[in-house]
Amino acid sequence: MATKSHFLETSGETDPVWIHTEPYSKRPHFNKLAEDVKTNVCVIGSGIAGVSVSYELVSRGVQVVLLEAREVLSGESGRTSGHLSSSIDSGFTELASKRGKDGARLAVESHTYAINRIGEISKELGIDCEYRQFSGYDISQYPKGSNEHEDDVKEFKEEEKIMNEIGLKARFQEGFAVKGWDGKIDQRDALIYSGQGAFHPTKYILGVLKWLTQQPNFHCYTRSRVMDVQEKGLLNKEVRVSTEDGHTVTCVNAVEATNIPLQKLSVVAELKYFRTYCIAIRVPKGSVEDCSLYDSADPYRYIRQTACDEKDNYIIIGGHDHKVGQENEDGSQFDELESWVRDRFTQAGSVDYKWSGQTLEPEDYTAFIGKNQGQSHVYICTGDFGNGLTHGVIAGKLIADEIMGFENEWSKIYNPKRIPPLSKMPDMLAHDVQINAQYKRFLQSDVKDIEDILPGSGGVLNPKSKTPMAVYKDEDGKAHKFSALCPHMKGVVCWNGLEKSWDCPVHGSRFGKDGIGIMGPAKGNLSPADEAGENLQTQAATA
Repeated sequence: MATKSHFLETSGETDPVWIHTEPYSKRPHFNKLAEDVKTNVCVIGSGIAGVSVSYELVSRGVQVVLLEAREVLSGESGRTSGHLSSSIDSGFTELASKRGKDGARLAVESHTYAINRIGEISKELGIDCEYRQFSGYDISQYPKGSNEHEDDVKEFKEEEKIMNEIGLKARFQEGFAVKGWDGKIDQRDALIYSGQGAFHPTKYILGVLKWLTQQPNFHCYTRSRVMDVQEKGLLNKEVRVSTEDGHTVTCVNAVEATNIPLQKLSVVAELKYFRTYCIAIRVPKGSVEDCSLYDSADPYRYIRQTACDEKDNYIIIGGHDHKVGQENEDGSQFDELESWVRDRFTQAGSVDYKWSGQTLEPEDYTAFIGKNQGQSHVYICTGDFGNGLTHGVIAGKLIADEIMGFENEWSKIYNPKRIPPLSKMPDMLAHDVQINAQYKRFLQSDVKDIEDILPGSGGVLNPKSKTPMAVYKDEDGKAHKFSALCPHMKGVVCWNGLEKSWDCPVHGSRFGKDGIGIMGPAKGNLSPADEAGENLQTQAATA
């Protein structure tokens, strides 16, 4: 019997901490879509956005079909750090300068709703998912007494003022230190704000999915990769969602809850694509305050906790973000995160989990949630900006409201059809230049010869007379060849040695070592370039 590909269950070779108490073996399995079907709404993607949209629609009596390319929860929702925050990465001072103070208010309101909504649903459905609320802390990355620390304090006080003006209760406290921070590094002083939270994301999502499967107006199909979403008919009155196997879901509305829309450009070109890293490190229960903590570094580091066993909890620390395919992923990122924790929390024990994920940053600091550009019945949710869990729950309400014809004020800031502010145009042009520069890989080769590739590794071979070739060498030393051209916009992929994946530096598409697509905007897989590559891909897809 063929071995099931790890990439069907998660989007990397590493495993996140969430499988410690909720292993892959506990996840439900569904049939493939094997015929053409009709429904009211087709939702594509089984992460928190897709499941939240499905829940809000199904609970209102709407008939929903959910499609997933791999297994449920195989995307980024299963690889998150699990924090729930109504504070955003850019800060509200910066957001207000781009979207106005009313836009900042709507951001706080919607993220606060999402945090509370997860609590409501988990209580209503009886989902035990470690849900709780606590305070969030912003601290300087610099030691107290330094000029840089004082500069950060000044920014914290400005942020405190606008937070209170837009509805997020906050205060600056001089000399504050988190309980359990007993290391020699002194970064005291903090901006403190209430109403933040945490939960076990996969337990929650699987709990909601369990409820959905018990409803007569919901059907889920996995291993049903969507290749096309088209509005059809007079005045685009129906949408046809076509799968890789040639089947069609005909619906009134479709929702692409796929982290990134499966399309060429539009909003895809308005996003920056980053890899991000996490570790889970043991600490004795009760030794460290249960909270969300963020420092002022760029990229910043952040911590929260989750359950481990009767004796310990895990501190989850994340950070060290970099653009996709543009930094060597050799595990050094994990070493830096571990050192940061140990220097500050001396009771830290073993590191049991190390993993990475992907996040998308909009140029104007606000996600795209609602009707897609140029379409009337296709909705999207993308641009998580480090708040993907709350954005997914926001999408549940906002998209359900729009489909049902209910006005929702949040559309003012999340509308995908919005025009970027003129002040962001220089940044967007610089981003376009940087993206186009990634096509330089057409002139580069990672290795001179296949023999240079070690077993269990990969690299791009770029012979001048042929198209670039992605070569993966399995643990037995057998080479498997694929086209190195991303099927999205023909960027040349890079080998990610940490996750054993092929990552595109142009628009962030990712593929397993076997060439199977695990992250859009590319819809399909890397094309096999020899029999060994074809066999590996077929084996992984049919296991």
